[in-house]
Parts: sequence; C-alpha cells; structure tokens
Amino acid sequence: MRATELNSAKARSWIGMVVAAAMALAPGAAVADETCQSPYMAKITSQEDFLYVWTLGEPGVGDESDKLVTVDVRPGSKTYGTVINSLSVGGRHEAHHAGLTEDRRYLWAGGLDTSKIFIFDVHTDAAQPRLHTTISDFVAKTGGVVGPHTFYALPGRMLISGLSNDKDHGGRTALVEYNNSGEYIATHWMPTDKDPKGATIEAVADGMGYDVRVLPRRNVMFTTSFAGWSNYMMDFGALLQDAEAMKRFGRTVVVWDLHSRTPRQVLDVPGSPLELRVAWGSQHNYAFTASALTSKMWLIHEQEPGRWEATEVADIGDPSKVPMPVAISLSADDRYLWVDTFMDGTVRLYDVSDPFKPKLSYEKVIGSQLNMVSQSWDGERLYFTSSVLSNWDKKGDEDEQFLKAYIWNGKELEHRFTVDFYEQNLGRAHLMRFGSYSLYGPPPEKRASLE
Repeated sequence: MRATELNSAKARSWIGMVVAAAMALAPGAAVADETCQSPYMAKITSQEDFLYVWTLGEPGVGDESDKLVTVDVRPGSKTYGTVINSLSVGGRHEAHHAGLTEDRRYLWAGGLDTSKIFIFDVHTDAAQPRLHTTISDFVAKTGGVVGPHTFYALPGRMLISGLSNDKDHGGRTALVEYNNSGEYIATHWMPTDKDPKGATIEAVADGMGYDVRVLPRRNVMFTTSFAGWSNYMMDFGALLQDAEAMKRFGRTVVVWDLHSRTPRQVLDVPGSPLELRVAWGSQHNYAFTASALTSKMWLIHEQEPGRWEATEVADIGDPSKVPMPVAISLSADDRYLWVDTFMDGTVRLYDVSDPFKPKLSYEKVIGSQLNMVSQSWDGERLYFTSSVLSNWDKKGDEDEQFLKAYIWNGKELEHRFTVDFYEQNLGRAHLMRFGSYSLYGPPPEKRASLE
C-alpha cells in the first residue's frame, strides 16, 4: 500500500507551516504530539476537532463488531459531544490500542486476540476515517508475535510492541517494526534470562512486553511488561483465583539502545508495569510508569550517563485494595501526572514537579470502572473511557461503557458531555486518539460549509 500524496503545492506549503509551528512550540522536543505521543509526531496544540475511539464489539450490542468511532469535540459545533461516524471492521478482535503515523495521516489499530491490524486513513477527511488496509499476516511475518499492542511512530516507521507468541500463548514476545506503507521490517525479541541479548539483568528478564516509548536525545527506548494471551483473554474473576496464572505477569522495564534496538538493562519493577510516560523537558531524563498489581508509581531515571534505575516513588490509592492503575498521562510541562485506576473508577492527579516525591493533589470518581485518559496539549481538556479487556471489565450494572469529557479549570474537573457506548449500540470504549482539520484541512466538499 502507498500513502496518498497531497494534491497540491498549496496543501504541502500549509502542512509545512503547521509542522514548523509545532516545532517552535514544543518544550524541549523537536516535533511532538499531545502529551503521551511520539516526539517525532506533529502535534495538535490548539483545540482538537475529533476524538477517535477504538471500540471493542460486544455480543448482542449493535453489529457486535470492533469499530472506530468518531466523536465531534469542537465547542460550538451543532454536533458537539456526539458520535458523527462509526466504521466497523467486521468481527471481534479484542480491539485495544492504536497509534498514528508521525505525519498523522494514518491510524494503526490492533486486535489482541486475532492479531489483525487495521489501518485507517484519517487525513482525507478527519471527520470520516476510511479503512485503508488490513494486515492479516502479522503473526506469520513477525516470526510468531501475537497481540499487537502499542503502535508508536518513528520516522517513516511504526514500532509495535507485542504481548504474546504463537508457541505457548505465554508472555514471551517482541518489538516489531513496519514501514508506513505497511511492509514488515524486523522483529526484536525481548531479552530473557536464557537469552539476555547483551543486557545486564537486575533481578530477572521475563521476556514480556507492553508499552514502548523513546527519549531520542539520550538514544534510549523503554519497554514495560504485562502478560500473554492465555492471561489477558481469561475471565478476570477466574484469573484472580488461578495461582499459576497470577505468576505469569511481567515485572520488568527494559532499557534499549534506540538506534541499534539492542537491550542494555533489564530493571526490576514488580507488579506488571504498564503505561510509560517520558518527560518532555530538555534536562528531564526520566519517565513514569505504574504497576497494575501493586499500585505503585515508579520513576525510571538516569543515575549516571548511560545507566538507568527504577525507583518506587508513590502509592496509588490504597495498594491493599488493589485499585489497579491502568492509564497515566503526563502534562506537557512535566508538572502533573493523571492516573486512572480501574477497580474504583477514579482518576487521581499528582504534582510531580519533584519526580522523586509525587504529591496527590486531586481525585475524582469518573465511573464504576475506568481505563484510558487522554489530555490536550494545554492540559485543559481531558477525556476518559471505560473498557480494559472484554473478559476483565466488570459485570452487570457496573459494566458501564462510556466516553466522558471534562474541562480542567486548575482546581476541578468540570463535566462537558458523556457518550454512553452501550446505549448507542457501539460496544466497549477503549483507546482514544485526537483528530483535526488543522493539518490537512477538510475535503473540498466540506470547506464551504466550514468557512
């Protein structure tokens, strides 16, 4: 597949100016996206226009298929806070995470169960994404990687973290690279005790994966660890009662050489560290993660040039109640960290001005269960979704499936709108990404109505 070229020199010039502006505004980064995205990506610093929600289909709900749902988030729009497009991909694939290419033209979205990847065109008309192509041979091409999870933009490439493998459906997995045209490039297997691949091991090398983030000016890449297919596709209640299954969770953060894709260190971070958020400041050589099973906040920091360390810096809620932190979002100025906990449906805000001494400054219950959080670059708008995994979400009345939007006024979260995904027959709301007309503009047939 080939990315469609822009149609005119005028359009190319417009995009160039937007990217240049983004470069000028980025604090300590060359080109950046909203606060948790790749530093190589052009970011939206103004009001986002649309929110894309990668949604898991649910038996008996609508067409029962996974879909990309588009919500209008333009204040003043006649359709503000409503679903304006829903694009089904057919079947249930355990829709989970998605990521934009560095030029924001395409959105790659994966299924943790079938390992299919769906690539959406989000630049021709940001309000109405189109399914561009589907990658159905991910497992075969990659040498047995299962469960494409994080989709992270590198220049001209998409870096994908796996969660499992096709030999035993356990947690042994790899990082995978494709080019932006959807062609497979390479597989980089995670280090293990038996095959450390040159890395020094602090306690154990479990070979597991989850998230991936980079810090280019330090030539560093970080990965976290979770669990394999046999765990994440199991009923959550049954999982908690299965002593052997509970042993099959990750406890590592791997520090890689970014350029060579070579693992250098395997740090010990017990309790399944999930999302990674790298600081933006030009002198801030650190990243945050949170461990789901132990409810701890960890700081991954450079102890000395080329040597990294993992330090536990805070409890998240009451660890004895296992609130299960699942998603985190670092503000663009590196001052605040939002943390969602699934079990109690609560978001907490920590002042991390001193990254070694986070201070809880605010908390709010968003729903009966809570998963993802996404914030605008200016930190004024926050969006929340509810679903973790099809077999892990709560049952009965507590199985709320929503998108909720808030304004952060510096003291409180002010509710703006809610989209009930069950009420609208959409399914389970999971990952969010921003879309805008600011980079590529609306299609010609819509321009007049928007002027």
